[in-house]
Amino acid sequence: MPSRPTPIRGESFACWWLRLHGYRILARNWRVPGGEIDIVARRGGVVAFVEVKARRDGGHAHAALHHHQLGRVARAAAAFRHGRADAAGTPRLDVMLVWGSGLGRRVRWLRGVEADDAAI
Repeated sequence: MPSRPTPIRGESFACWWLRLHGYRILARNWRVPGGEIDIVARRGGVVAFVEVKARRDGGHAHAALHHHQLGRVARAAAAFRHGRADAAGTPRLDVMLVWGSGLGRRVRWLRGVEADDAAI
C-alpha cells in the first residue's frame, strides 16, 4: 500500500498536536475561490487559521512559506468568519511547520503571523 503524501500526514499531525494543546478543530481544508485554510481551530476566545507546511526536513518546511500564500489564507479566513457563530472571537493567523517522521516528528508553531496583503 503506498504511503500518503507528507502534507496530509503533516496536517493530521498538526490537528492532533492542536487538540493536545486544548484546541477544538472547526474545519480542515476549507476552500473558497481565491483562498484555502488547512486548519481552523478554536481555543477559548481565539480562532486560529492555520497554514501547515510539512516536509521531511525542517529547513525546507520554512522555505515553503510565502507571504502571498498567507494572504490567500487571510482572505479565506475572512470568508469563513462571515456568518459563523463558532468563528466569533479574536482571529489569528498561525503557521505550523511540521517535519521529520514517526517518533522523530517535530513542530514549530508560529502564532500571530502577519499577512502583508490581507486582513482577517
